[in-house]
Amino acid sequence: MNDLESRQLRYFVAVAEELNFGRAAERLGMAQPPLSRAIRELERGLGVRLFERTTRQVALTPAGEVLLRDARTALEAITAAARRAVHAGRPAPELRLALKADFDAGLLPQFLAAYREEPEAIPVELVLGGRGDQEAALRDGRADVAVLPELTDDRGLDVEPLLTEPRLVALAASDPLAARSSLSLSDFAGRVLPDGRPAELGGLPPGPGGDGGPGRPAARGSFAESRRPVRDLTELFSLVELGGVIWFVPVSIARRHARPGIAYRAVGDLPPTEFSVVWPQDCRSPAVAAFVRAATAVAAAAQPVIDAQPLDVPGPAGPARPAEAGQRADAAGAAPSPRPGSSEMNPVTVRR
Repeated sequence: MNDLESRQLRYFVAVAEELNFGRAAERLGMAQPPLSRAIRELERGLGVRLFERTTRQVALTPAGEVLLRDARTALEAITAAARRAVHAGRPAPELRLALKADFDAGLLPQFLAAYREEPEAIPVELVLGGRGDQEAALRDGRADVAVLPELTDDRGLDVEPLLTEPRLVALAASDPLAARSSLSLSDFAGRVLPDGRPAELGGLPPGPGGDGGPGRPAARGSFAESRRPVRDLTELFSLVELGGVIWFVPVSIARRHARPGIAYRAVGDLPPTEFSVVWPQDCRSPAVAAFVRAATAVAAAAQPVIDAQPLDVPGPAGPARPAEAGQRADAAGAAPSPRPGSSEMNPVTVRR
């Protein structure tokens, strides 16, 4: 068996993901005949069939399924190696911190302020993305460390828990459930979250058959058929206000996004959000280690304050008065203003 080339793996992954040679060729920017020849050569070199082909469909064989999993990992590692080498060779490298905007328990300013005090601190570049993008950014070399509330796949990553934060349900202010004095997850049977998952599972991945598809009750409103990922908070809140979906939201986000058309309510058996700091397992960067130390110290100090806070959020009648809003921010442990000159010492840049 000959050594595999990255080109062969890219061709194979494209066909395996598209299960159509024409679409895979278009995705790769090449003609279909040379792609088909390359796949046949790969199969001959390995001595196994990777695809079952008929006139109507293309399907992966068991050997193809195994190769797809490992090929993705191998291509990811190659891409990451190149990106990390380029980053390390810069005259002034930065710590690339991946996160989804607002999903930081309200502590990002404090994380950065504490990190600036570390001797190994370097300038920070925020790598902003949607839900789930942070893990991919760590694996493919676009980020060095991440803060996230939900780790779906810890393959190749080290994880340090930071803190837990209560979640509330966000629902339309006109929703009958908004008038209830107490709620439990069972009250949301038949409702869906913005990504289509059944709401009564509390935001956990659904089990077999529990995907909100055929056989489930329709969601309240007229948007149950939409399964396009919602990446923007403004869009998400608009869908909630219209009554098409509900959302389980960390309380720090609810406090920062009080809207007249949305009611935030406590749910008795809703599990909290668990924030973590995550980085690649093979990382040996002193700057990453310094950020992990700073973030864990800030989170440890903030957890008792978060636990002691009431869950009340300004209701549909309007947002809190400025003085009340300031008191809530103080109670949440809002970061102090940066020291004079601190932003110049360790600036923060943003990349999306």
